[in-house]
Amino acid sequence: MTPVGTIATADRAAAGRSHWRAELVDTLALAWPIALTQLGQIAMMTSDLALIGRLGDEAVAAAALAHVVLFTVFMLGMGLVSAVAPLAAQAYGARDPRMVRRALRVGLWASVLLGVSLTALQLAGEELLIAVGQAPATAALASEYLTGLAWSIVPAWWFIALRNFMGAVNRPEPALWITLVAIPANAAIAYALIYGAFGLPRLEMLGAGLATTLVNLGMCAACAWIVVTRHPFRKYRAFGRIWRIDWALMRKLAVIGAPISAAFLLEYGLFAAAALLMGRIGTTALAAHQIALQVAAVMFMVPFGISMAATVRVGHAVGRADPAATRRAGFTAVGLGAVFMASMTLLVVLTRDSLPLLFLGRDAAGAGETVALAAMLLALGATFFIADGVQTIAAGALRGLNDTRVPMLFAVFSFWAVGFASAYGLAFPLALGARGVWIGFTCGLAVYALLLLWRFHLLTQRRYLPALARAE
Repeated sequence: MTPVGTIATADRAAAGRSHWRAELVDTLALAWPIALTQLGQIAMMTSDLALIGRLGDEAVAAAALAHVVLFTVFMLGMGLVSAVAPLAAQAYGARDPRMVRRALRVGLWASVLLGVSLTALQLAGEELLIAVGQAPATAALASEYLTGLAWSIVPAWWFIALRNFMGAVNRPEPALWITLVAIPANAAIAYALIYGAFGLPRLEMLGAGLATTLVNLGMCAACAWIVVTRHPFRKYRAFGRIWRIDWALMRKLAVIGAPISAAFLLEYGLFAAAALLMGRIGTTALAAHQIALQVAAVMFMVPFGISMAATVRVGHAVGRADPAATRRAGFTAVGLGAVFMASMTLLVVLTRDSLPLLFLGRDAAGAGETVALAAMLLALGATFFIADGVQTIAAGALRGLNDTRVPMLFAVFSFWAVGFASAYGLAFPLALGARGVWIGFTCGLAVYALLLLWRFHLLTQRRYLPALARAE
């Protein structure tokens, strides 16, 4: 190679490294407030459960049943509002502010249209729970909680849609500040309404549900106020002519969002099924499983935040019609998440004997078997944690390409044909018990992660290579 050619090659390599560094910095800047917002949501849920726990074991059981109904309903709409992010991000990358506004509006309308029927479904929670074999007394208590909780679903979806809009225009921080204020406000309101403090009536389970609804309404209102009044959001005039439904874009939102909801439900269903399998093994196995899974849930919030950043970064590059940046954005996010989860996994493995004690409190002294089993599951989770982080980020990158239907089919195969089948087979026919369940759904998550990575590689390579050839 001539010296000129050598210099040109070196310059291209240096430019490539510079692009990857810049992408890493931009992804981090977008991901950290989103990830902290997710952790804030977990903090609010944890404080609610702690306050409900003081009402007794029956109240905790009722809350668990109510959350099954709530989360199932919530996931149905979660995909639709999640689709706001890629649509708005692509429009932002293409410098089309009108489409950014339209993407947000259809997400808000979808939340209302779907939320009306699903709110009514939650209000019939007692009948639903009795129909699936739950004890009438516990179902009645869960229904009391759902009566207050059901009204939170639409404002919660609106908050997510508005937050996705903020992220799509590279300004995710306001949603974080709102969440940080909401954490102590939620604890105070829940305490007051559950126990009748500060002159308010003692409403117990109903009060817990009403507190969640009031906080979600407040968060939604604060987010909407910022979008209407603050720079740079107000220039999009997000609520202008809000009464007009954009049916054409609504159909596109449904095409992208419905498979996202289905994939969420398939994953949620796998973890619910794993809990049922643990329940068949025994109370100790179920308790240890819940402890280990709660650790995983806290860790998961960071890669989930990175996945939302990946959707935006990939969407921006797609909107700019920049194939190289599209590929770079996705793989940078995946690498960032893998490094984070590997670091956290090492920390969890090293502290696996003490972490369960945080969840057992005063009962820890008499729960040695539960602590030992939870510690073993956390050690087995070394592969599971990393696979879980990678799969959610890869799915987020694919959402930035509007690719959601094939990942949904991957979810069917990975979570059920591989994950559930191997969990059941290892736990019972092969008699590995709780270890078999965790090994099984770890296999399912690992297969899903690999399939999603392969899919993103394939789609972006098809777009990247022709563009690279033209540049050469």
